[in-house]
Amino acid sequence: MPKYIPPFIKIKQNFSLTGTNGAVQASIEYDNLLVLISLLLRAVEVDENWYLETYPDVAEAVKTGVVPNARLHFIENGYFEGRLPFPLEVDESWYSKTYPDIGVAIEQGEIESAAAHFREFGYLEGRFSSAL
Repeated sequence: MPKYIPPFIKIKQNFSLTGTNGAVQASIEYDNLLVLISLLLRAVEVDENWYLETYPDVAEAVKTGVVPNARLHFIENGYFEGRLPFPLEVDESWYSKTYPDIGVAIEQGEIESAAAHFREFGYLEGRFSSAL
């Protein structure tokens, strides 16, 4: 699989840099931000089989030739739609301790597990699946 990480000098070109009181401010047009994120996503590995099994609409789009493959779908659309490129391992103990509301919900039977919460809600809420 091709891997690519754009050089910082190319990334920096997407920003407008200004100086104020000794601090550098960076701003970017929205369309340039999307292009930049797509460039960075090229470095992310996509588990093609898992992605197609998890997202049957993408599998159908690949099958019919609308999208060439799962990786390209993730880079151009999937990430922006909140899809994952591969299954993330969830550290049940860490997740429950780090997010006490989840630990309580699991104890009360409102949520099946930390992994179930992360898959359904946690990722889109910006929660981490384990310690970094």
